[in-house]
Amino acid sequence: MELKRVVVTGLGALTPIGNTKDEFWDGLISGKSGAAPITYYDTEKFKTKFACELKNFNATDFFDRKEARKMDKFAQYAMVAADEAIEDSKLNLEEVNKLRVGVIWGAGIGGLETFQQEVLNFAAGDGSPRFNPFFIPKMIADIAPANISIKHGFMGPNYTTVSACASSANAIFDALNSIRLGYCDVIVTGGSEAAVTIAGMGGFNAMHALSTRNESPETASRPFDGSRDGFVLGEGAGALVLEEYEHAKARGAKIYAEVAGGGLSSDAYHMTAPHPEGIGVVEVMKNCLENAGLKPEDVDHINTHGTSTPLGDVAELKAITKVFGSHAKHININSTKSMTGHLLGAAGAIEAISVILAMEHNIVPPTINHTTVDENIDPELNLTLNKAQKREVKVAMSNTFGFGGHNACVLFKKID
Repeated sequence: MELKRVVVTGLGALTPIGNTKDEFWDGLISGKSGAAPITYYDTEKFKTKFACELKNFNATDFFDRKEARKMDKFAQYAMVAADEAIEDSKLNLEEVNKLRVGVIWGAGIGGLETFQQEVLNFAAGDGSPRFNPFFIPKMIADIAPANISIKHGFMGPNYTTVSACASSANAIFDALNSIRLGYCDVIVTGGSEAAVTIAGMGGFNAMHALSTRNESPETASRPFDGSRDGFVLGEGAGALVLEEYEHAKARGAKIYAEVAGGGLSSDAYHMTAPHPEGIGVVEVMKNCLENAGLKPEDVDHINTHGTSTPLGDVAELKAITKVFGSHAKHININSTKSMTGHLLGAAGAIEAISVILAMEHNIVPPTINHTTVDENIDPELNLTLNKAQKREVKVAMSNTFGFGGHNACVLFKKID
């Protein structure tokens, strides 16, 4: 069976450094930090008092109040990003065969704020189980793609992938395969997360996973830096419209890039820590290259998982060196989490959009906040430090890994 080609025809982004794909890109190439003191709740007793919140986002700009109350933030974010991507694709919703349009979405947690609030309300009461009738539908992780499909009438496959921080990269790979195998013509894919909450921040603090650089939040996310002390939590959504190549070509769609391939693997090592030698990461990148039919020397740019944790950053760069060998020093490597923070289940989608736009503009966004050399990192690697770099980008890879040892990798190339 001959696999169908799959291309990207629409993008949508809602991030801590920009509320549209164009604003997001401007934030990336200018090296903008999305980190700031938390505004959602009183942080006085918390170890970490900052995060990468969305700026100037009002749900009522997109939904009426009644509709907004029925959705957790993570689902609101999904709807907004998906709508932008669909509009950007210029897909004719009156003519497209909606039986062959699906929504495959990623979320690592789902409606955490809803769950938190309902439990707090119960604990403050008299013990009677008076829960909001929308509690469960707002909380479940699969409600985001459900809402997107209901709004637009998309009747193809509809589900959520949950693989922690690899969730939306996992969703993109699933979407790729659904179109490759001929099951669908179009899939709206991506991911969303809204975990900047008391429970989210408290839980990650308890794990000692978050930076506590409260005196300088804008510089706290510093992947590959010798003084990094943990990741910065972010929120938002990224959406991509994937489309079968001939279907896109027939309607004259703008094609951003071809989805060349993807890969999945497991560390099979630890609940939260990466394998120190990056064994699972080596395998996922090898799998991705093989799936795409490309060689290591074809890759120009890698957007790393690069969370700004002491162990994870070193393990990933070791893995890159093992897979790419001497070519590794010719690749522009970066971590856009230095600017957006870590969007958990939405990270893979947002970072896929970053590498696609890097190919379109032939500019690689920087890894900001680097001031201190880490002696455990090969100094010959080009980590695109502190300033965007112009270069031709024909092939770009995006790595995304999650707690539990989940590894996902997607590869994009300029359309032939």
